[in-house]
This record gives sequence, structure tokens and C-alpha cells, in this order.
Amino acid sequence: MRGGLRPSIWQHARKPGKKGHHVRAAAGKSAGAPVLASPEPRTRVRRGRAEPGAFPPRPRIGNGGNRGRGRGGRRGRSHGGGYVLVARLGTRVQPVGPSSEAAGILRAQRAAITMLCRAACSSSRNLVPALGVLGSRQKHTLPDLPYDYGALEPHINAQIMQLHHSKHHAAYVNNLNVVEEKYQEALKKGDVTAQVALQPALKFNGGGHINHSIFWTNLSPNGGGEPKGELLEAIKRDFGSFEKFKEKLTAVSVGVQGSGWGWLGFNKEQGRLQIAACSNQDPLQGTTGLVPLLGIDVWEHAYYLQYKNVRPDYLKAIWNVINWENVTERYTACKK
Repeated sequence: MRGGLRPSIWQHARKPGKKGHHVRAAAGKSAGAPVLASPEPRTRVRRGRAEPGAFPPRPRIGNGGNRGRGRGGRRGRSHGGGYVLVARLGTRVQPVGPSSEAAGILRAQRAAITMLCRAACSSSRNLVPALGVLGSRQKHTLPDLPYDYGALEPHINAQIMQLHHSKHHAAYVNNLNVVEEKYQEALKKGDVTAQVALQPALKFNGGGHINHSIFWTNLSPNGGGEPKGELLEAIKRDFGSFEKFKEKLTAVSVGVQGSGWGWLGFNKEQGRLQIAACSNQDPLQGTTGLVPLLGIDVWEHAYYLQYKNVRPDYLKAIWNVINWENVTERYTACKK
């Protein structure tokens, strides 16, 4: 299969008895040789002069010391016997000398090569797909609700839930996927200007997806009441009582200017609960560092069809469907 693509490796060595003659050994001719794809044709190098398309000869590195000719036909020392392995994955590997700095570079190259070779030796057919995954990206999807659209009535009606989930949240997911694709292209091109220009859209749509994914699980048709156990004790410790906590989170959420969210979060550094408000779709953790436990959406699309412009009535109603079991699970998880 001369001149075509074939699984092989490049091995350069001084062939005993023929000074200055470098040979290329195909994969499988030496014990334990890994298999990697090389697009180069079969060629030879004599006395350091590369034929068209060939690699220049590489010096060997080791602890031994037998005399031989180096690159360009000049006489020099080639260190050690055996082969120098050069794996070809689409980029040239520069010749390395026996200095300490070069030896460090070679060790790093060998470590990377070893990792790839193990995958190749275990299943050579899976090597290319495995490498392809490095440049791939899994797209975000709209999560299913754990209840029906009408399950939260009369506190939040089915029309609001359907539009909120299938239209608004879906739009954040779709736009996030589009923005991430553009961002990946900008990264590949090294276009920093485009990367910076995409940041606001990435923050807005990414935050919208994160916030709503938490919001749906914070609600339940069997919700309401008070939390129990460790979470309730933490609320009493940090806010005085559960009623004072409700009043404070309600006031902060109602007071959001324009669109945004009211949050109960956990400060991991201080080990206590805190209340915060975020504008638009700014994610709580990315904005304040607090771990989100309970989020209340105060965008108009979350309540306007039922409560019109009276946001306090919406806040009063939503406490009846808060899923304290989910909030408690989040609190327990973030303390670990």
C-alpha cells in the first residue's frame, strides 16, 4: 500500500553495519509496536539528505555511546542503541537533542504518545472516533417537567406553565446551542473579538437554562408548608425564624427592578444561608458565588397571564407549591 494511508509508525535507527543509513520499520515488525495513522509515503533517508516527502533523520537518545554519523553527514555521537519512536498525528515532531530541556520535552511527548497508543492497542478501530470526541460538543436539551402543566393550579395555571416551559425555556436552550457553536468556531479561529462579543448572549441564554432547570424542580403540586430537619434549623439560625425568612425572600423578589430572580443560596465559605437577587438571567453561582437552593422567577412571563402586574400576589401564591424536599436535597448535597 505504498503512498497510501496505512496504520504505521515512524522508527528511525542506525542500522548496524551501515553507517548513515536510516530505515523505517512498519508497525508490527518490532515487539509491542503501537499502531497510529501516518499519511506519509514509504521513503528512505541516506546520509542525512531527505528525499522529497521524507522526514529528516532524528538523533537517537539514550545512555549508551557508539560513534556514527549525525544529521547532514557530519560525524558525531549518537546516544544508545534501539529506536526513537516518533508518532505522527498530523503535525511534525521536531528533532530533540540529548540536553536536559530536550529530554523533558521528549518525556512529555512520550507520555502523550503512550496514552494514545494504549487506546490504539486495545482497539485500533476506536482510535479515530475517540480522538474525534475531543472536538465534539453535546447539545443542551429541554428537561421534562416532573409534573403536568396544570398540576400547580390554582396557584400557577396551566397556560403559564406551558408557555413558560415549552416556549421561554426552550428558547434559552436553542439559543444557547447556537451561541456555543459560534463560540467554538471563534475559538478555533483564534478570533478573540468574536469570543468577547458572544459573552453576553452566552451568559443570558446559559443563565436562563440553568435557572429554569432549577426552578422546575423547586416546585411541586405537593409542596408548600415548611421544610424539616437540618434545613429548617439552618433557616432559623441564619434568619431568626421561618416566617422572617419568607418575608425577607418575598421582599427581595418583589423588589427586583424589571426582570430577574430571588434566591436562597448557600455560602460555602461562611457555611450559612443567604438571600440574593439577580437581574435578568444572571445565574446565582456565577454572579455571587452562592450555591443555588431555591429560585423564584419574577420575570413577567412567570405570572402576568394570571396575576397581571401584581407581583406580590404571585409571590404569596408560589409559597404553596415550593418543593422543600428538593431544596433540602440541594442543601445537603452542597454541604458535602
